[in-house]
Amino acid sequence: MYVDWRASASLVGTVLQYLTITLAVPTIVALVYGEPLLPFVATAAVTLVAGTALSSLDRDPDLGMREAFLMVGATWLAVALVGALPYLVAGDGTVARPANALFESMSGFTTTGATVMGDISFDTHSRALLMWRQLTQWLGGMGIVVLAVAILPELSVGGAQLMDAEAPGPGIEKLTPRIAETARVLWGIYLALTLLEILLLYGLYQVGLAPEMTAYNAIAHGFTTLPTGGFSPEAYSIEAFSAAVQWIIVPFMIAAGTNFALFWYVLNGEFGRFRRDSEFRFYAGILGVFTAVLAGTLFTGAGLSTVPDEMTAIVGDLEPSIRHAAFQVVSIITTTGYASVDFNAWGMPSKALLFVGLFIGGSAGSTGGAVKIVRWLVIFKSIRRELFTTVHPDDVRPVRLGGRALDERAIRGIYAFTLLYFALFALAVVLLMLDAGRVGYGVTAFEVMSAVAATIGNVGPGFGAVGPMNSYLHFPGTSKLLMVALMWFGRLEILPVLVLFTPAYWRR
Repeated sequence: MYVDWRASASLVGTVLQYLTITLAVPTIVALVYGEPLLPFVATAAVTLVAGTALSSLDRDPDLGMREAFLMVGATWLAVALVGALPYLVAGDGTVARPANALFESMSGFTTTGATVMGDISFDTHSRALLMWRQLTQWLGGMGIVVLAVAILPELSVGGAQLMDAEAPGPGIEKLTPRIAETARVLWGIYLALTLLEILLLYGLYQVGLAPEMTAYNAIAHGFTTLPTGGFSPEAYSIEAFSAAVQWIIVPFMIAAGTNFALFWYVLNGEFGRFRRDSEFRFYAGILGVFTAVLAGTLFTGAGLSTVPDEMTAIVGDLEPSIRHAAFQVVSIITTTGYASVDFNAWGMPSKALLFVGLFIGGSAGSTGGAVKIVRWLVIFKSIRRELFTTVHPDDVRPVRLGGRALDERAIRGIYAFTLLYFALFALAVVLLMLDAGRVGYGVTAFEVMSAVAATIGNVGPGFGAVGPMNSYLHFPGTSKLLMVALMWFGRLEILPVLVLFTPAYWRR
């Protein structure tokens, strides 16, 4: 055996021990509202015992690259299993069933935002349980392992390998000499932006511009905007709130999809970094173009033979057209998954544009998922180079990003990842269609494609049966478990999980 699984399991146990502390948040909420404490006390006890048992397997773990891959993959699976326990112990609603509880937990920690809750309300679920649901997304947003590297001294030596394993593509940039310090900087920015959003949202409530945005809701949505999560304790997502709330949330979703390293540079006085960064310019350009096109289709009602009730306040009215277009474009492309309106009622041109957005994703070093902006930028640049060298075969023209020539191996890696992403997407579509047919669940190919794109890309809502005001509840249990795997694969960008299933990983 050439993988020290005991070292990996020991570090997974250490993470679980510290995860126990986070259960204090829903416990406090339960105390404030006089709700049952058992779901969180029992989960904390089980998590602490399991974490202690695992951490005792190796008192002095030595972490190599193989152990890092195993530790990262196992950590995300372990926290999802732990996160499901409060749903099971509470025993309320549709998430009281094991497959549904695991789906909801994996969706939370991977910041997917797809739900199987049949009834999202305080009548069915406690405020504490719904806050735990929100908190799972905040913990998973910047990365469970990045958080562990930031706070656990035993991970400081192998921290770079762990962070590379958690974000294996064009991922986290080393901002400081020590990787643990970089992790703390990233989490500090993440925390600061979260607090700022919470204060602004609650401020709208205080001045009367958002009567539904109580302190509870402000905290709950602060927990799920910056991680590009999308869970909401309101069944109608952000549609339940005023236009002022929707406009406030948009820039925070944009920030969540931005490379967090840029904020660090600005804090250190490099104010021109946003303007000079080619990835950010490409990101802003895509958001701008998509928003303009979608606003035009909404304003004109393109693709609608009749105007449904949900569209009467949008068609022909400029402000709602721009607001909903900007909100949904930013929400889908950054993989946040909030909804300001039920876009199932929109015309096919609008839905087709959003469907394309499911595959774009946020920037490298952001909390966004999907393929990611930087990969698309490199692909477009390399295609342009191929067109040029077809006409001028003797010219040598490297692909440049940020003024630096990219290594050809890195370019091939980006193409390989993108091909693998779409291959896995296609395979999952076929499997879900077959499974739906097996049980007689009437779902269209477009709905299945959007469900797969939304789970592997960690976006959340799709179209039709899995639209923003619907859920994934009615899929058969086997399909839900497949989508749990897709969320796990997607959050870790496929390779760190897939490599664990290859024979070459386990032998010399």
